[in-house]
Amino acid sequence: MKTKITLLTFVLTFLIAGVNGVSAQNEEQMAKLSIMTEYAKAKNYEAAYTPFMELRAENPKFNRAIYVYGEKILDHKIENSTGTEQVDFINDLAKLWEERIEHYPSKTPKGEYAAKACQLLFDNKAVLGKSDEELYECFDAAYNADKKTFKKPKSLYTYFYLMVKLYDAGKKPAKDLFNKYDDIVEKIEDEVQIASQKLNKLVEKEESGTPLTSRDGKYKKYYGQVLTAYDKISGSIDSQLGGRANCENLIPLYTKDFDAHANDGVWLKRAVSRMFNKECTDDPLYEKLVKAYDATAPSADTKYFVATILLKNGKTSEAETYLKEAYDLEDDTFKKAKLANRIGLILKKKGRYGQARGYFRNSLKLNPSNGRPHLSIAAMYAASAKNCGDTNFNKRAVYWYAAQEARKASRVDPTLKKAASQSAANYEAKAPQKSEIFTEGNAGQVIKIGCWIGASVKVPSISKN
Repeated sequence: MKTKITLLTFVLTFLIAGVNGVSAQNEEQMAKLSIMTEYAKAKNYEAAYTPFMELRAENPKFNRAIYVYGEKILDHKIENSTGTEQVDFINDLAKLWEERIEHYPSKTPKGEYAAKACQLLFDNKAVLGKSDEELYECFDAAYNADKKTFKKPKSLYTYFYLMVKLYDAGKKPAKDLFNKYDDIVEKIEDEVQIASQKLNKLVEKEESGTPLTSRDGKYKKYYGQVLTAYDKISGSIDSQLGGRANCENLIPLYTKDFDAHANDGVWLKRAVSRMFNKECTDDPLYEKLVKAYDATAPSADTKYFVATILLKNGKTSEAETYLKEAYDLEDDTFKKAKLANRIGLILKKKGRYGQARGYFRNSLKLNPSNGRPHLSIAAMYAASAKNCGDTNFNKRAVYWYAAQEARKASRVDPTLKKAASQSAANYEAKAPQKSEIFTEGNAGQVIKIGCWIGASVKVPSISKN
């Protein structure tokens, strides 16, 4: 066994030397790298520590494996130490990431690794004695240094959590809290868009009947995990904000700052969105903000918000014209899908189910990996069951159709598997049961669904047992 390990070490040393063009004078360092690597792969991190530290000190640019395995080695040291020794290892791991950024910048996303270091300090703040201010400044510096790669859900959540803590302690004003919330929400939306667009290609391929390759399946699972992580973190961030962004806080803040930002499209967009999402639309300030936003930066977004004012004032026909204009103006596919869903929700709430379904289906065409429109369509079907059939059996058969639609959401959207399955089960429980199908004697038959649905559904077969 010892001979095999020695041979493996020699081969590994030779291969790495060939790849890196290492000269004879580096043989000792190559041997240390090989020993460190073998011990680390075997998870014998104690034995790997000495060659790791020696190589790191002698030649920090020697090989990126120093940092890849060094992170695992120091993680082990942190987990298996206490007191001053543990503090030293924590600080050394943060230092290792700084060294990696310095020596391997093209292989080390600055925002990601700076955020990892901040997260490490946060996770061990009790041991390190770090204050919320220090930790927030750490995350803020990482975010501003490289926003593009500062995208890990946990880091984004911690960053905002610390802002909330400072706001509650009276150390940050409401303006900073709301601005940081908008920053992070917009960042999450950007990352969700990127992952969704990649997942959409795989969903479209699968829905067209083309089997996914093994590689495709792995990517589909990965993008699904990414979207699920962001979905969870979005809810957590909203919970952190909670009632702090209520109308009582927003209205005086935006009233005070309006004159200074009356021509600032970004500020107006955020103010209007926040007022809308927090249902502060009854205050005259909302209409004032919307008009200023539309005058300053007219877009699909502004037309949508103008429509919400018209709807509030009972001008439904005019509002629908603005909604269509908003939809037609949007040229970003992902944003257009999101807008279509929002318009669908407005029409659904007003009972305009046929029109709403049209927008929901447009949303699905543009962003097929978002299953929420499927659930909205299913809910409209279920709500129409009593009005779309000539017999009690046929009316309740609509629930089967609703369940089919709900299950589509589960199939395409990894963030909705549980919710979609629960919705489908709920609809199926309201549909005719086996005993009723047996009594009707229509198992396997197709029932036409009238009214606005205009579809058909097949009665399930029942077993003979």
